[in-house]
This record gives sequence, C-alpha cells and structure tokens, in this order.
Amino acid sequence: MIEIKIPSPGESISEVEIANWFVADGDIVEKDQEIAEIESDKATLTLIADEGGKIKIMAQEGDTVAVGSVACSIDTSFAGEASASSAPKEAKKEEVPAEKKAPAVVAASKSTNSETYKDVKISPIAKKLMEENHLSVDDVIAGIQRLSKKDIQAVVSNPGSQAAIPAQSKSISREVKRTKMSNLRKKLATRLVSVKNETAMLTTFNEVDMSAVMALRSKYQKKFVETHDIKLGFMSFFTKAASEALQLHPAVNSMMDGEEIISPEYTDIAIAVQTPKGLMVPVIRNIETLGLAEIEKELMNLANKARSGKISLDEMTGGTFTITNGGVFGSLLSTPIINPPQSGILGMHNIVERPVAVNGKVEIRPMMYIALSYDHRVIDGKDSVGFLVKIKEMIENPQKMLFGGKDPDSLLLGI
Repeated sequence: MIEIKIPSPGESISEVEIANWFVADGDIVEKDQEIAEIESDKATLTLIADEGGKIKIMAQEGDTVAVGSVACSIDTSFAGEASASSAPKEAKKEEVPAEKKAPAVVAASKSTNSETYKDVKISPIAKKLMEENHLSVDDVIAGIQRLSKKDIQAVVSNPGSQAAIPAQSKSISREVKRTKMSNLRKKLATRLVSVKNETAMLTTFNEVDMSAVMALRSKYQKKFVETHDIKLGFMSFFTKAASEALQLHPAVNSMMDGEEIISPEYTDIAIAVQTPKGLMVPVIRNIETLGLAEIEKELMNLANKARSGKISLDEMTGGTFTITNGGVFGSLLSTPIINPPQSGILGMHNIVERPVAVNGKVEIRPMMYIALSYDHRVIDGKDSVGFLVKIKEMIENPQKMLFGGKDPDSLLLGI
C-alpha cells in the first residue's frame, strides 16, 4: 500500500483544492496514470499514480487539503489487473454503436431519390449523410410533424425557395446554476481588486498601421515555416518591440518594492493566455536575447502547457512586463489591468481596416488600437507615451527592431 500525497505548487502555498478526480474510488490504475487535478491560487497541477493498483480516495472533489496530506492510497497487489480491466471496457464501447445503428437499417429499403418528393433539392453533404444512414426523402419529410403558417408564407413570399423545416419550440427555464469559485479564480479576483485600490493606474492609447508586419508575414511565411518549423504570428513582433522599447524606457520595466523602485536590466515578458481554468500569464525570459522564431516557439510551448494544466509555478513568476491580446476575441479597445507587482501592461486589439490619412491622401489600412495601462507612482506620462510611440514606430517599421528601436538611416549618418 502506497500513499499519494499533495505536492507543493510553490513557496508560500500551504493548501490546495481537489479540483477533479479522473478515476473513481476502487478503480484499477496504471503506473504514471493521471488520477486527479489540484488547484492552488496560482497554478493547476496533476496528480500522477506512482505505481499501478487499486485506488482508495481520501479527499473528495472540492475539498481544501493541506500540502503534504494524503490524497489517496494505492494497493499495489492489484497492479496486474490494470491492463486486464481495460479490455472489457473497450469491448463494451464497441457494442453500443452497433445497437444504435440497428434501427436505421430497417429504413434501407427506400431509395434516397424518392419519386414522391422528386423536386426536393438535396445538398451533396445531406445526400451523403442520408445514404450512410439508409434514409430516403420520405423518411426525412415524415419527421416533420406539421407545416406552420410561417412555412407557407415563406414559400409564397419567395416562390423559388424551399420551405424551411419548422424550428423546435424552446422550453422556458427559470433555473439558476451555481458553481463554486476555484482557488485560482478567487485569487485572480482578489488581485484585480487590489490593483484598482492600491495603484494609481492610468491608460494611454495609440494606433498602429499593421501594413508592414502583415506584408512581411505574407511574403516570408512559407520560408519562415520551412526554416523554423513554426508559423510567424503577430505576438512575436509586439513582444520583441516591447522588449526594445522597455530598454529605451526602463521606468516602464520597473516596479515598487516598499520605498524602493527596482529596475531590471533584462526583459522577462509575461503573455496572458486564456485557459479552461482562467487567465494565466506564463513568462518568456530574456526577450532581448531572442529572435522572432525563438519567441514564437517559447510562446507556443508555454501556452500549450498552460492550457493543458502542465505549467509550473516557476514558469508564471518573475515577469517584468505583461502583454495581453484581446484582439483574438474581437476586442476593438480596452483598458487592461496591471499584473502586480509589475507597473505596466500592453493591450493589443483587433485589426480593422479603416480609412486613414497617408501623405495627404485617404487610404484604407489595417489598423490596431494599442493601450498601455501603467502605475503612475512609478511611470511618468513622458515615459508611458514615449514607450507606446516606440512600439508604434517599430511595428510600422519592423527593421528598427534590429537597431534597438532607432532609425537605421540616423545610425548610418551618425545623427
């Protein structure tokens, strides 16, 4: 008999919540099988079976348990039954579809192209689906219990169209669903409220013409994928541009620690990632030393870990600045909230084609609004606006990223 204890998600965390059991009490589990998911106020971790055998659950879903306490025990004398027990379950799963398919075979005597409804138009996909399930037009039409007044009026007003199948009436419900907040969600709520109450948060905005970056992606995407085995996205451009701008405006990369202001000389940028458990912010270290391909690979690796619950606490701590992209959900403009103890966060938004003035002429360009929320106790208006302007300049002229955000012509001329 072995005991599976609650691991420590990180320093200063003394208890976690049992979020979900993947197995039931008394099940036979295999060695290295994932058996449960636990949540702390900072991360989600998975419990793994150290050995195979029969499991006995000690803590139930929703329970808050101390780090180091026993979550379950495994009787290893049943280890040999693990592989044998999985076979009957697989066989059972295969039997179910066969039973479900049986009634459909009865209708196989009718042809899909019924003479009664020879004028009914059938799409290729619908026809294939009907043939696979041995259904005729008569079977489908028979499934409609009655035609309503609206169906007849639709045909009268549009003679060339086919009467629509009446929609099923929706049942009225007044039920309310209550869901217990996870530790991660509770901690997130507390942090967001504290930021609003404890910082002098302001937001400044600008807009960026995405034409140059989109042209680069369009021109070199295929070669980029062949060379680096990963797609070139927008996030790597903004992350690299932010790193260069942070080095030109170190105040934006700073944070308060009591009566001192800490200004790291490196740029560790956290990227907000939406996961089934809530918002997580994995950190990419030393962006100033990475190229676009390296940023894309690291971002994909951390995002996959976060969404699958495999990310560690160390991979989500220590960031000096954060970027969040509401544009992937269609956001046009927002005021992102600072991720403490950091002093600034960059918000990206949706790319929308808009008329803009270019050299005295109106042109349609792909534009994006960008926002910088910052703690005014640490960052002055000059640095906040200057930082956002540098982001704009480097996105509209990506070659500037190779020269520390400076204009190549000016460097060449020494002016």
